[in-house]
Amino acid sequence: MVEYSWEAQSPLRKAFTPGRLGLASGDAGIAMTEISDFNLVQVMARRGQVAAVAKAAKNAWGVLPPEKPGAAVGKGVTLIWTGPDQFFVLSAGNNPDPVPSLAVVFDGMASLSDQSGGRCLIRLSGAKVRDALAKVSSIDLHDAVFPVGAAAATSIDHTGVNLWRGPDAANGSPVYSLLVFTSFADSLWHTLADAAAEYGVEATRTPLS
Repeated sequence: MVEYSWEAQSPLRKAFTPGRLGLASGDAGIAMTEISDFNLVQVMARRGQVAAVAKAAKNAWGVLPPEKPGAAVGKGVTLIWTGPDQFFVLSAGNNPDPVPSLAVVFDGMASLSDQSGGRCLIRLSGAKVRDALAKVSSIDLHDAVFPVGAAAATSIDHTGVNLWRGPDAANGSPVYSLLVFTSFADSLWHTLADAAAEYGVEATRTPLS
């Protein structure tokens, strides 16, 4: 009998190279980070249960799920709008089956789908991050129209992504997160690295915290 060993692998294992990329001199203008060890569950409110689902989320995490494109940071989770009456629950960890714990939270009010293994999470920050993203995205990322908590289901270089802005970094630079299907992760990483190369990139990998 053939024995199989299932081991989680990074969707960027072929594309990711840690360290300095692009411009080698001076401070890196952009930090590009693959975020590992996260749980991602799609929550879809069932008919007539939208208000009950929102109340359950508020009770569990202290925040309401966004009713329009946006991302809300709660106790141990980020709730990311993905469409009318639906959202992602993003949390730290590497739970092989994160659905049962959420099934308790929503108690039959929502349909749940584990998306953890199907998405790659990339985080971008730094003084030049907007300049790099402007090359490959049509989203206006100016503070006035895309503040902290804003989100969009959009495309980057013809690749569909969920993009949102999290709390600013300690140095005041904006922080953007991207969720992309794992099958497109390599291509998107190369696209982002190429767009950021002229500013200098520091590439890292870290678990979600």
